[in-house]
Amino acid sequence: MRELILGGTRSGKSALAEELALASGLAVTYLATAEAGDAEMRERIRHHRERRPPQWGVAEVGCDLAGELVKRAAVDHCLLVDCLTLWLTRLLIDPDPGRLARESEALLRVLPGLPGRIIMVSNETGLGVVPLGEISRRFCDESGRLHQQLAKVCDRVVLTVAGLPQVLKGERIK
Repeated sequence: MRELILGGTRSGKSALAEELALASGLAVTYLATAEAGDAEMRERIRHHRERRPPQWGVAEVGCDLAGELVKRAAVDHCLLVDCLTLWLTRLLIDPDPGRLARESEALLRVLPGLPGRIIMVSNETGLGVVPLGEISRRFCDESGRLHQQLAKVCDRVVLTVAGLPQVLKGERIK
């Protein structure tokens, strides 16, 4: 099962992903993509840590998300990736201009063949005004493209608004 959970800031997307991972009954590994670069981000990370069950494994993921997924995916395991947009941001600022395309292609190539359950969380940024800055527009464009491609290979796609999951593709949430 491949799932993509989208939503805006504080929409409830991470909480939903955590609920689904817990309800799966599988061993869970949380693949964290955030870096604690400032006090506000450290607080966000702390908040996420406190919500997670203590028995969950945690791995900090760099740019090689596809490699981490291949290494950790197993039939009796659930991998929760939170969040793709922070991963994408790392790739956008990488000094190698081709890395974003290579890493995105690798993710899309390996994802369909992975065993177990994969839940990916990402920010839906394409619902507002087109940003003024070039890097902000590129971020919105790249995340939109990635979401479209992931939606094609995922079994379920959910948009979360105000804590309410709206299933866009696949089986409804029980």
